[in-house]
Amino acid sequence: MTNASVKSERAAEAVAQHLESLILEGSLRPDERLLPERELAERLNVSRSTLRDGLKILEERGLLTSAGGRGSRVAALGSAAITDPLIAMLARHAEAADDYLEFRGIVESAAAGLAASRATEIELARIRDCLGRIDHAHARADTGEEAEADAELHLLIYEASHNLTLLQIMQALAGVLRSDVIQNRSRLFAVPAIRELLRQQHRAIAEAILARDAEAARQAASEHIGYLRQASREIREAEARLDLSLRRLNGGGAGTRAAGARSSAPAAGG
Repeated sequence: MTNASVKSERAAEAVAQHLESLILEGSLRPDERLLPERELAERLNVSRSTLRDGLKILEERGLLTSAGGRGSRVAALGSAAITDPLIAMLARHAEAADDYLEFRGIVESAAAGLAASRATEIELARIRDCLGRIDHAHARADTGEEAEADAELHLLIYEASHNLTLLQIMQALAGVLRSDVIQNRSRLFAVPAIRELLRQQHRAIAEAILARDAEAARQAASEHIGYLRQASREIREAEARLDLSLRRLNGGGAGTRAAGARSSAPAAGG
C-alpha cells in the first residue's frame, strides 16, 4: 500500500467520523438529505473521491442510504425497531398506547428540565421561533401546520437537552410522536377549546425553558403529557361507548335486525 493510498483512507475515515458526529449530535436528522457532492466536498475541504469513500463507509455502517441517484440521505435510524406494524399494534391495545404516553411523560419532563439548564442561545431562538409557528398556525386555524409545529417543538426540546442518547431514541420515535393513531391528534386539534389549551401548555413549557427555570419546565411538560393521556383515554372510552351502541342497534352485524330499526318491545305506560 502506497503512502498516497494510506492518506486517502485516513482522509475518508476522517470524513466519515465528522459526518457520523453530526448524525449523533442531531445536526443531521434521520432521513435528511446531504448537500450535493460537489458542495459538500467543498464544505469539508476534501476531494470528491475522498468524499465518496467517506460516504461509502457510512453506508456500510448503515448510517447513510442512497437517495436514488440524487445523493445521500441519513438513514431512518431506529426504524427497524419502531415501525408501522408497531404503531398499529399500539393502536389496537389501549393500555399500550397509554404506556407510550406515560413513557413520554417521564422522558419529556426530564428533557424539558435539562433544556432549561443546557440550551444554547441558538436553541432558545429556535424554540422561540417554533412558538411563533404554533401561534401563527393557531390564528389561521391551520390544524395540520399547528400539529407539525407541536411535534417540532418537542424535538427541539430533546435537542436542547444535550443528552445524545435521549435525542437519538426520541428521534427514532419521531414517527410515533407524529402519529395520529396513537395520540388521536386529529380529534384533539379539531376542537378549538382543546387546541387553545394545548397552545397554552406548549407556551408554558417553552417559556419556562426560555426563562431557564428547570423545575417549572419539568412541571409544565409533565402536566402537558398528563393532559394528553387523560384526553386520549376519554376519546377511547367515548368511541367504545359509541361502538357498543351501534352493535346494539344492528344486532352486532350478526342478527337479522336492520340497522336503525326500532325495537319491537312494547312501549311503557299507556
